[in-house]
Amino acid sequence: MSGAARGRVYLVGAGPGDPDLITVRGAELLRSADVVVHDALVAPELLELAPAGAELIDVGKRGHDPPTRTQEEIHALLVDRAKRGLAVVRLKGGDPFVFGRGGEEARACAEAGIPFEVVPGVTAAVAVPAYAGIPVTDRHFAASFAVITGHRDPGAPRERLRVDRLADAADTLVLLMGRRHLRQLARSIVEGGRDPATPAVAIEWGTLPRQRVVEGTLGDLPDRVEAAGLEAPVTVVVGGVVALRHELGWYERLPLHGVRVLVTRAAEQAGAMLRELRRAGAWPVLLPLLRFEPPEDRAPLAAALRHLSGYDAVVFTSQNAVRFTARASRELGVDLATAGVRIACVGPRTADAARGEGLPVHLVPLARFDAGAMAETLRELLPPRGRRFLLPRASGGRELLGELLRAEGARVDEVVAYRNLPAEVDEEVLRHFLEAPGPRAFTFASPSAVRRLAAVLGPRAAEELGRGVVAAIGPVTARALEEIGARVDAVPARADGVELVRALAAHRFAGPEGARGEGGEK
Repeated sequence: MSGAARGRVYLVGAGPGDPDLITVRGAELLRSADVVVHDALVAPELLELAPAGAELIDVGKRGHDPPTRTQEEIHALLVDRAKRGLAVVRLKGGDPFVFGRGGEEARACAEAGIPFEVVPGVTAAVAVPAYAGIPVTDRHFAASFAVITGHRDPGAPRERLRVDRLADAADTLVLLMGRRHLRQLARSIVEGGRDPATPAVAIEWGTLPRQRVVEGTLGDLPDRVEAAGLEAPVTVVVGGVVALRHELGWYERLPLHGVRVLVTRAAEQAGAMLRELRRAGAWPVLLPLLRFEPPEDRAPLAAALRHLSGYDAVVFTSQNAVRFTARASRELGVDLATAGVRIACVGPRTADAARGEGLPVHLVPLARFDAGAMAETLRELLPPRGRRFLLPRASGGRELLGELLRAEGARVDEVVAYRNLPAEVDEEVLRHFLEAPGPRAFTFASPSAVRRLAAVLGPRAAEELGRGVVAAIGPVTARALEEIGARVDAVPARADGVELVRALAAHRFAGPEGARGEGGEK
C-alpha cells in the first residue's frame, strides 16, 4: 500500500533523533498524513514532511516534565481523528514498542475498532551507542544485551529486583531515560553482581550534533555525569563493548561535528545544504535573510514567454529563475516543455529544479557551474553568434553571462523573473546563535544575503563574523563580505550549496588556512 489510507492510525517510529534515520515507510506516511500526533523531541525536519494543511499536535514531554496531554487523552485524540476519516500518524521517538507506550495506543485503537499499522523505528537502544562508536554486541566482548528503562525510580523493591536480576544476566546493559535515577540504577546494577570497574558511558542527545559522551566506570559514572552537567535525554551503556569506542567512534570525528552553522538561504533553497551539513556532523541553524517574489512588472517576462519560438535557448542561472519562470508560463498557458526551445542550466541543482518543473534540460556545464562555464558550453554546443537567448534573472541582478554572450555576437534578452527582497529576520534565532557557546560558522550564498545580515547587525557585523568561520559560495559573495570588513575562510571551487558545505568542512579539517577555490555564482 502506498501513502496513508483514511480513517486509520499509523504508529510510526521517528528514530532516536537524527532525521535521516526515519524509515522509508515512515517518511511516506508523513507525506500523506492528515494529522500528525507527535512527541516533543522528534526532529522538526520530520514534521516538515507533512503536507501544508496537515494538523500537527504536540503531545510529548521533555525529560521528566509533566506531559502535554495524558496518555488517555492521546488515545482519545487518535480515535477521534481516525473516526473522522483522517489518516493519523502517531510519530513517536525511537521505536513505538520500545518503552514508547505504543502497545497501549495500539490496544486503544483495537478496542475502538480503528484500523492501525505499526511502523517500527530505529531504537535509541542500538542507534545511540552506535553513534558513540559502541556496538551493543561484539564476538570478543558481548554475546547479549539488555535494555532497561530508567524512567522509574529503581529504589522501589520491585524495580530494584528487576535491575538486580538483569545486572549480570546480559553482557551489555543499555539504560534509556536514565538520567534522573542514574545513581540508584548504578547502585542496583552493582548490587546485582556487576563489577563497579566495568566500563560505562553516558550519551547526551545521541545521534544529534549536540551529542556529548561522558566516559567512566559503573562506579564513578554518576559523579562524572553530574560534573559534566548532562541533561536528558541521556542513554547509558555498561559493559566491555564500551572499550571499543576509542577505535570505532566515528560520529564525533565528522569534520563539522558540534559546529553551529548559520544557513542564510531561503528555506526552499536550503534543503540540500541542510542535509549535507547534518551529514558532516554540523548543527545547522536556518535563518533566511531573503525572500523571493514575482516582479512588480510582469509584462516583459510574459511577452518573452509568448514568443518563445523566437529564441534559440532559454538559459537559467538559478533555481529561483526556473521556479518563477515556470510559474509564469503556467499562468499564461504556455508549455515550456513543448515549446521547441532548448533549455540550458548553469549547474546540476538548477537542472534538477527544471526537471522538477517538468522541463527538458539540454545543456549543463560538466565541470564548473558559473557564468564562464555556461558561456563555454554554449560556445561549444550552441555557438552564440547570430543566435538569440532568453535569460530570466533576478531584479537588480548582475548577469555576467549576458555580457559574455553578447561579446560572442549573440542577442540576449534579460528579463526579470523574480525579485530578491529582504526577509523579516528572526532576531531571537540570530541572538541565540551568536550567544551560544562552542564553534560556529556563517555561510552565504549571495551578496544580497551578506548585505542583509550587515544591515541587521549594524556596525558590529564584521566583529560578529570574526568570531566564527565564514564561507562564501563564490568570489562575488566573498567580495561582498570583504567589503563589510569580514574575513572569508572558505570558498568552494564550484558555486554550489553542497560544495560550500564541503569547503567549510575542508577548512576546519585542514586548519586555519582552509580550502580556497575559484567559483562563480548567481
